Amino acid sequence: MIDISYSVESTTKDCYPGTTVLINKLGIKNQNHLDEIETMIVSVKSAEIELSFRSDADFDFEFYKDLHRILFEDIYEWAGTVRTINISKKQTSFCSTEQIQETGENIFKYLQKANYFSDLPYDELIEELADLYNSINYLHPFREGNGRCQRLFFRLLSNKIGYSMDFDQIDPDNLMVATIQASGGVLDFLKIIFKECLKKEK
Repeated sequence: MIDISYSVESTTKDCYPGTTVLINKLGIKNQNHLDEIETMIVSVKSAEIELSFRSDADFDFEFYKDLHRILFEDIYEWAGTVRTINISKKQTSFCSTEQIQETGENIFKYLQKANYFSDLPYDELIEELADLYNSINYLHPFREGNGRCQRLFFRLLSNKIGYSMDFDQIDPDNLMVATIQASGGVLDFLKIIFKECLKKEK
């Protein structure tokens, strides 16, 4: 597994004193334990959202933030709210805090104006989805849980336009490498991955 950890303005901001464990509603101060509980809760929440999903929902930035809130509201007080610190990974700097709201609104407005890419041929759809994935990955609006919220959103978006997207068959390391390459302007690998996991529903 590739280790690409976050770098933040202060690694202890919003964390328990003397740790890098985010303060949470459950009072868990061990990162491994918190990861396990998070995985369990978010998996259940994701399934519930997908089961109750309405395809006529407005896929705007508020909808995206609401997804995050539902996924993480049992764990973090700030679930669904944009981050207040700048974060980056080794080869990727994410959107600055002061630009998150405007950038997020513009990304989702473009999606809506494009009618969610619903009328595009498959190859053009792949290109647009890869570009959108890269844009939302750059946005990285939350302190934690960005990847899980993003993948859920793309599953819902795919379902809305008559497709299914199965990230479970994709190697997480490959997806990570693809997103890093995409952040540098090369989306080829990300498009290959999307072709593997995006299928037309029968």
